[in-house]
Amino acid sequence: MFFAPALRNRAFVAPRHFDRHFERFVNDAFVGARRSLDVQEDDKGWTLRLDVPGIAREQLSIGIEGAVVRIETQAEAARQYKAAYELPQDIDVAASEAKLENGVLTLKLAKLAPVNKTVALTIQ
Repeated sequence: MFFAPALRNRAFVAPRHFDRHFERFVNDAFVGARRSLDVQEDDKGWTLRLDVPGIAREQLSIGIEGAVVRIETQAEAARQYKAAYELPQDIDVAASEAKLENGVLTLKLAKLAPVNKTVALTIQ
């Protein structure tokens, strides 16, 4: 085994998304919790389909914060599920919807249009 210490200074700070990608890789490789996830994207948003058999609609909670979707079951659920997915763009919560049918959770997540905050100044 080769060990090389890494020095962190202001010139090199690993981005936070790298840490999340590494954590997902380790969880999938060593825990073996392969989840069936289907992601489709179009110009209006994303469609995520997850297999969650044996979980009732009342036992699931879905939270959206910016571009991150968190899905987890309540503590009293017979089968536990907890996952977070980060999408490349913020999600419009008002235009999004979720549906659970026959053990398949379908999330239709709308893309949030970026707001242009540029203000034009008049030249005098």
